[in-house]
Amino acid sequence: MAKKTKKYSEALAKIDREKRYSMEEALELLPQISFAKFDETVELAMKLGVDPRHADQVVRGSVALPNGLGKKVKILVFAKGQKEKEAQEAGADYVGAEDMIEKIQKGWLDFDKTISTPDMMGAVSKLGKILGPRGLMPNPKVGTVTFDIAKTVKEMKAGRVEFRVDKAGNLHTPVGKVSFGKDKLLENINTLIDTVIRLKPPASKGTYIKGIALSTTMSPGIKIDPTYVRNLSK
Repeated sequence: MAKKTKKYSEALAKIDREKRYSMEEALELLPQISFAKFDETVELAMKLGVDPRHADQVVRGSVALPNGLGKKVKILVFAKGQKEKEAQEAGADYVGAEDMIEKIQKGWLDFDKTISTPDMMGAVSKLGKILGPRGLMPNPKVGTVTFDIAKTVKEMKAGRVEFRVDKAGNLHTPVGKVSFGKDKLLENINTLIDTVIRLKPPASKGTYIKGIALSTTMSPGIKIDPTYVRNLSK
């Protein structure tokens, strides 16, 4: 295990490890434990009561956060004809078809998100081994394979995030920047949690959201009182 830095230890000392904080308390504590020289990303982690080994218990989706993520996102759209024009007008950074596929095959990866029209997926599937491991492959389950190109580009630019539960049943998602302040972060967090609750698989039994924690890019996590989630879902 890597040795903890002095600043990390100081941040850890400000957190009561036995306490389960209210969401408001945690958000007020975040600036006190954020010690990096840059505007750190705030991350929400949830432990879900699902078994991702079963396909009917995989939690996966996307949500447009009302206050965005506070960072610029480079978007590549695979499209032709009128849809190519729509993507450009909506603000996509790169748009193309076979030319972009060839460029990626040669090693170009200067983008953060991809979107594809359904008719392009036969060609885009050639990039599965390149884009798949990087989480960049367009996927209909998260709305990135669509003919509604303009709306999808605008949502991604505004701060739409994609999420998927990992093999251990954990879900980690960015929800903004420390500089957003409590109110904007709370709004983003509630929107995300509400979406995850709505995506609860019918096959999931018992407690769905078992644990929740909040942290910044560099800080230790703050454990949240689980009754917050239960109250939110009422």
